[in-house]
Amino acid sequence: MKKSHLIIYSVCALLSAPAASGAVAPASAAAKVIERTENTVYVNTDIDISSLKRGSNRETWIVPMIVNGADTLRLHGIMVAGRNRYYQAERHNTATKNNLTLYRASDDLKSVPYTAAVPYQKWMNGAQLVVSMEYRGCCEDELEPTTVTPLANIDFEPKRFQATYNWIAPQAEAVKHRELRGQAFIDFPVNKTVIYPEYRRNTVELAKIQATIDSVHNDKDITINALSIKGFASPEGPWDNNVRLAKGRTAALKTYVEQLYNFAPDFIQTSYDPEDWGGLKAYVEKSNIPNREGILEIIDSNLKPDPKNSKIQSTYPEQYKFLLANVYPALRHSDYKIEYTIRSYSDVNEIRELVRTRPQNLSLQEFFLAAKSVEQGSQEFNDIYLTAVRMYPQDEVANLNAANVAMSMGDFTSAARYLDKAGDGPEAIYARGILEALSGNYEAARENLGQAARLKVADAPAALEQLNEIQK
Repeated sequence: MKKSHLIIYSVCALLSAPAASGAVAPASAAAKVIERTENTVYVNTDIDISSLKRGSNRETWIVPMIVNGADTLRLHGIMVAGRNRYYQAERHNTATKNNLTLYRASDDLKSVPYTAAVPYQKWMNGAQLVVSMEYRGCCEDELEPTTVTPLANIDFEPKRFQATYNWIAPQAEAVKHRELRGQAFIDFPVNKTVIYPEYRRNTVELAKIQATIDSVHNDKDITINALSIKGFASPEGPWDNNVRLAKGRTAALKTYVEQLYNFAPDFIQTSYDPEDWGGLKAYVEKSNIPNREGILEIIDSNLKPDPKNSKIQSTYPEQYKFLLANVYPALRHSDYKIEYTIRSYSDVNEIRELVRTRPQNLSLQEFFLAAKSVEQGSQEFNDIYLTAVRMYPQDEVANLNAANVAMSMGDFTSAARYLDKAGDGPEAIYARGILEALSGNYEAARENLGQAARLKVADAPAALEQLNEIQK
């Protein structure tokens, strides 16, 4: 058996149409119900005829119709006739010939039952159920102009949850402090502290440092406040020599950078760590190297650096050989950090341009100002919030607003991913309820929206009411 889809519409009294001169108020229908199975549309109602004018020579033809633009389906109708017209109709079989059910008008007849069943056609979705009222007298003279009155709109689409999104305003930053961090691996000849730019991969590594500095140094809206370099050496070799190498190589990199830029004397701050035991420990902890626990125990011991390195070498010679060849080179690095501030923006047109060209300069509050200035739901509106979350991927407000965008676009997978980072505040709980409702998970939606309502989210009660209507 094919699955049936049942959609029920209950409509109150028939809307009154303006009466023409001498016309009576039209009949009305109460408790109108339209139902649809897969292939059939049913109309079941009682037609209220208590307001019809009565008279022996009066008759009224009441004909429901389904109308959608140029498409019209006339259903079978009802003929309510006074005494003379009733007998004339029976004698001439008028009602049957015109697809009408005949009723004799009387003071006791207040309403008549009405049912119809017709094949469903696609054009009926979005149509109207209307009723045509034809008022006739003796010899079928028209007593008043025919009236057509709408009874109900027909919508066979299942009710869908209509979301209301809450766009959250981030807190404004008094000063936009930022920093960039990087790590370079400058190669030096053995025991040397002089930088050779063409040596091994130095061209690439030095260019990486320069590109990082240029990204802020060349921006007129940015002020660089500090630049620091910290050099590291690896644990092999004597401690005193590693101190010399780490200190000298860091100084060499500082001099190289100073030659590229017109920084004030001593603007670049330096420090060094002769042996990067922390980096070695981090690698071993994450690895599956044999004797991992034993090596970590030696690293964490109170031995001085030279004996510590020697003990790893003598106790675990195979593992030490591997570390020396594959890990120690990466422990010889230079970490650099640039601290800077960005000016604030208030002109929304400038901010909208920066969203496209330099979004890294914008605060979340500035992204929000830009979004408020364009049409909600537009491509630019969506792009603003999605760019904001790309710039601030861990921020709860950025993720919450991005989740709203994703839901409005029907991308529920991305919305769920953003909501995982949106925190557990009232608005995030509300948004999770909206996502569940849009996904058709009404019980989960009800739980979240109920909690949001208790937390005083203004739109939560209306969303719960929608669920009540959908689930009726």
